Amino acid sequence: MQCKDLELLRKSTKTYELQFKKDGASVDITGWTVYFTIKEKTEDLDTSAKLAKTVTTFENATSGIALVELSIIETDITAGNYWYSFDFKDDDDNEGTVVSGKIKIKEPILKSRS
Repeated sequence: MQCKDLELLRKSTKTYELQFKKDGASVDITGWTVYFTIKEKTEDLDTSAKLAKTVTTFENATSGIALVELSIIETDITAGNYWYSFDFKDDDDNEGTVVSGKIKIKEPILKSRS
């Protein structure tokens, strides 16, 4: 698992690309589920998450590429510091975390975007 801090502008679109590899080779992620979760505290219940995104359709599953696309509505989270993780469940029901860390939700400079 990798740890990395992120920043995200509130009420913006954002796409994260994950590449699944094992021993340097791409892993076919057909049938997998990828999760992106943002919480105030790591011990918060999943039902209390500020954002809980599930992805089951992938841009290029046979090459191990998963895109996690966030909408303006999904990123409408109060500015502040949170915890996040990208997790997966494979087609054999194995589960794991790909990357996690702190995420800072920032207010955009222009508040009246239309």
